[in-house]
Amino acid sequence: MGIRKKNNKNPPVLSHEFVIQNHADIVSCVAMVFLLGLMFEITSKVAVLFITVQYNVTIPANGGPEETAVNYFHYGLKDVATVFFYMLVAIIMHAIIQEYVLDKINRKMHFSKTKHSKFNESGQLSAFYLFSCLWGASILVSENLLSNPVSLWDGYPHTLMPFQLKFYYICQLGYWLHAIPELYFQKTKKEDIPRQLVYISLYLVHITGAYVLNLNRLGLVLLVLHYFVELLFHVSRLIYFSNEDRQTGFTVWAVLFVLGRLLTLSLSVLTVGFGLAGAEKQGLNLAEGSFNVLVVRVTVLAAICTAQAFMMWKFINFQLRRWREHAQTQTLKKKSSSSKSKSRKANGVNGSVGAGGADSPRARKEKSS
Repeated sequence: MGIRKKNNKNPPVLSHEFVIQNHADIVSCVAMVFLLGLMFEITSKVAVLFITVQYNVTIPANGGPEETAVNYFHYGLKDVATVFFYMLVAIIMHAIIQEYVLDKINRKMHFSKTKHSKFNESGQLSAFYLFSCLWGASILVSENLLSNPVSLWDGYPHTLMPFQLKFYYICQLGYWLHAIPELYFQKTKKEDIPRQLVYISLYLVHITGAYVLNLNRLGLVLLVLHYFVELLFHVSRLIYFSNEDRQTGFTVWAVLFVLGRLLTLSLSVLTVGFGLAGAEKQGLNLAEGSFNVLVVRVTVLAAICTAQAFMMWKFINFQLRRWREHAQTQTLKKKSSSSKSKSRKANGVNGSVGAGGADSPRARKEKSS
């Protein structure tokens, strides 16, 4: 993210600078239009499509003498409107965190341009990863997915989702879609845009794939696992910016990163390669939401393995760069210490020569004689 400089001069209306400076207010007005639409009967039906979760299915549950209804949800094209609205919400929340938290810290710390950009990125992602981890973990506990791993593939296709799970996926897609216009709003450098687009595309492809292919339970577990590791990295980077001597968090993150990749591959192969391969329902059935065919399973595993290999490649390059920089700093310290010791020795020799010079006691005796 680039540095946003606040100018006292008001830019022309609808100019690039005007949109960048006031994008949060503009987006808030657009979101308010949808909220106001709920107040009128004519527009309420359209506004509901954007604000509330769609495709509600009520299933009676026999839990006792009285029947209780349980609400579940499936996905459809109307979810695009809901994702769009919560993308607007993500842009607003991004601006609030930036202005009221990160900008105030930046003014106190006086970071350089490079650190300023990285600090903003880590600050935003740390808040998102923390929120997503806690929310995702609560869903895992409430749905008993951790205590019963067989449920990751048992009963596939998992077309019906509880409200929290579907809303979680809607918010995830909305957040990563909002990251695309943020590249413009935050004045991201041109050389950083390809890296950011690859980063965003990987999230969107995998989250959408898990959502559409009804692998939402597996996707939730892998997201929480991945977000936890990424949260540790960005928190460690924030601590490093405050004090460059504190690098213990990067060591812990490096260990958990490798373990996270291994666990991700293990769960994916176990669920898709073995669990779905041995499931009762086989074949492609779009009406039932079943994609349990060999081609889809191979494609899913190939996509996950490719993403994990790409991340490991980036991780290895990152570690090699860190070790190289550490080695360079160590050699510079050794050179500076050796030059200091040589200068001290030279000063000592000059002092001893000076002691035997014209002002020495021996020279004074020769002069007096």
